Amino acid sequence: MDGTSVGLTPSNAMKNKILLVSLLSSITFGAAQAQELTAEAVNNANIASVPPEPVQQQEKPAPDPAIIHLQVLLDRAGASPGVIDGLDGNNVRKAVAGFEALQSLPVDGKVDPDVVTRLADDQHVIGPYQIDPDDAADIVAEIPKDYAEQAKMEHLGFTSVAEKLAERFHMDVDLVHALNPSAKFEAGETILVANIGAPRAGVVKRIEARRKEGQLVAYDDQDAIIAVYPATIGSEDNPSPSGKHKVNGVARNPTYEYNPKINFQQGQNKSKLTLPSGANNPVGTVWIDLSEPTYGIHGTPEPSLIDKAGSHGCVRLTNWDAEELASMVKPGVMVEFED
Repeated sequence: MDGTSVGLTPSNAMKNKILLVSLLSSITFGAAQAQELTAEAVNNANIASVPPEPVQQQEKPAPDPAIIHLQVLLDRAGASPGVIDGLDGNNVRKAVAGFEALQSLPVDGKVDPDVVTRLADDQHVIGPYQIDPDDAADIVAEIPKDYAEQAKMEHLGFTSVAEKLAERFHMDVDLVHALNPSAKFEAGETILVANIGAPRAGVVKRIEARRKEGQLVAYDDQDAIIAVYPATIGSEDNPSPSGKHKVNGVARNPTYEYNPKINFQQGQNKSKLTLPSGANNPVGTVWIDLSEPTYGIHGTPEPSLIDKAGSHGCVRLTNWDAEELASMVKPGVMVEFED
């Protein structure tokens, strides 16, 4: 040491004080945001306040009322954001870009005045729902990760009423809990959920599976876009097929035929297995079979991972998006895989 001590000059001290106050204010503000996630806060949130680009988030960001509001409006408009979770990111921006394409607007994925105006809706985006006794039916204790254990089960259903209702209303289960922190999720109880509106309707004539964008785009017979969905389309280790392939048919609530010699090996499972149907089945609640053997468009037991984790070569959508698409396709519809 040279004997020089490092102290704070008055200006440095003032700067540190300001930084400390700013930090405490941001923490207080963040805590207030987390505490004030109410129907009123979300319904009154201004989507025009959403920044042009996603802001880098803290490790565990709180749901943003404006993002929730935006996600519900996009979901209603046929530009699916995937799971409604109140978190900004690529799937939100892709949904905005999809909405712009649906509306024949310049596509840049930004929530500009044209997007805000055309998304405007007087209906509340969060509303009440009374839990029905049927909502508690077919609940299972847990879903084991091992396929051999899953194959022993009768049904790969939901593990809680909250998960079941989250799926029905296109929400992340954490958001359901955040909006209903004291709920017991029992029959007769009224909770807050996303007011998502009716599914898209129409006849799909062709589909584009856009690998680079992580998006599925459905067109009608006039070559106009009907719906846009975020999608997981293969992975580096298990790429999706190339070129054009036809839809063979649709299977709802399918079982899953596991064959490690054809697909992939899960854990130590080296023999064929048949996994029962259910929302937590590996391919979710619907399978749209393609003319390329072993490939299809299907749902998922993990909607929050759409376009965030790779698939084994197929096109993976949320269960609700896959079900909506399945209701609009028929055998012979062409699916084109694009880079």
